[in-house]
Amino acid sequence: MENTTNLAALATEARNPRTQNIDQLPTLDMVRLINDEDAKVAAAVATVLPQIAQAIDAIAQRFQQGGRLFYTGAGTSGRLGVLDASECPPTFSVSPDLFHAIIAGGDTALRKSSEQSEDSPEQGAADLTTAGITAQDALIGIAASGRTPYVLGALAHARNLGALTVALTCVPNSAMSAVADISIAPVTGPEILTGSTRMKAGTATKLVLNMISTGVMIKTGAVYGNLMVNMQTTNVKLVDRAQRIIMAATGVDQLTAAKLLTEGGNIKTAIVMQKLSLDRPAAEAKLKIYSGNLSKLLQQSL
Repeated sequence: MENTTNLAALATEARNPRTQNIDQLPTLDMVRLINDEDAKVAAAVATVLPQIAQAIDAIAQRFQQGGRLFYTGAGTSGRLGVLDASECPPTFSVSPDLFHAIIAGGDTALRKSSEQSEDSPEQGAADLTTAGITAQDALIGIAASGRTPYVLGALAHARNLGALTVALTCVPNSAMSAVADISIAPVTGPEILTGSTRMKAGTATKLVLNMISTGVMIKTGAVYGNLMVNMQTTNVKLVDRAQRIIMAATGVDQLTAAKLLTEGGNIKTAIVMQKLSLDRPAAEAKLKIYSGNLSKLLQQSL
C-alpha cells in the first residue's frame, strides 16, 4: 500500500481553499457554495468523453460475443457500481447475469461501512474469481483515488485472464490506469469536505456509469429512438409507460396500445405487430432474426 504522503498528494485528498470556512457560513451561502462546486463535475466528465465512448464500444462488442460486465469497488465507489448494475435488468429487460457488481466487504457493506475491506488486493482478485469472470467479460474498476488495493487486485486479475479492463477514477495517471486497458479519469479536484469523495467524485462516477451502461444498451439494441423498448412492465406505472412508448412509436391511441401490449406480451413485439401488420409469432420471429434490435428490423422492413 502507498503511504500517507502519497495519499496526501492526490487531488481528491487535497483541501479545497474555497470551502475552508464553510462551517461558518449561513445555510443558504453554504448550499450555494456546494452547488457551485457540484457545477464543475459535468465539465470534468466532458473532458473524458472519448474514453467513455471507447469503453462503451469495447463493452458492447464483448456483449455481442456473449460476455458480461462486472463492476468492482469499495465504499461509495462500490455502492455506485452495485446501483448501476442493479438498475440495468429492469430498465432494459436483460438478464441479471449480464451485470455483476462486487463491493469490498460483500453486500453487508452496502449499508454498513467496511473500510478495512479495501486494503487487500488478494481479496479483490478472489472475489472476482468467485463471481466467475472469464476472458470474454469486461470489468470496470471504480475508485476515486485510483489506488485502492482491492480494486487494483481485481483489475490485475481480470487483465491476466484476458478480460477487458476499465479504470474509473477521479485522478490523473493513477495506479489503476496503469493496469487497465481503458482509463476514464474525470478530475473533479478537491472535495467540499476534504477527502469526502462521496460528493463531487461520487457524482462524476455516477454520471460516467450512467453513460456507459446506457450507451452499451443503446448499442446492443435495447432502445428504439430514445424509447426504452426493452423495459419490464412490473407495476402499474411501468405498464402505463409501456403503453405510452407504444403510442409514441406507432401513433396509435392508448386503448389500442394497451391491447397490443397484452397481445404482444412486450413492447418490442407490440410495436412490430402494429408497424408491420403481423401476428405475435411472426413479429417474434422477425425480432429473432435481428437479435431483438428493433431499429435494424424496422429500417430493413419499412
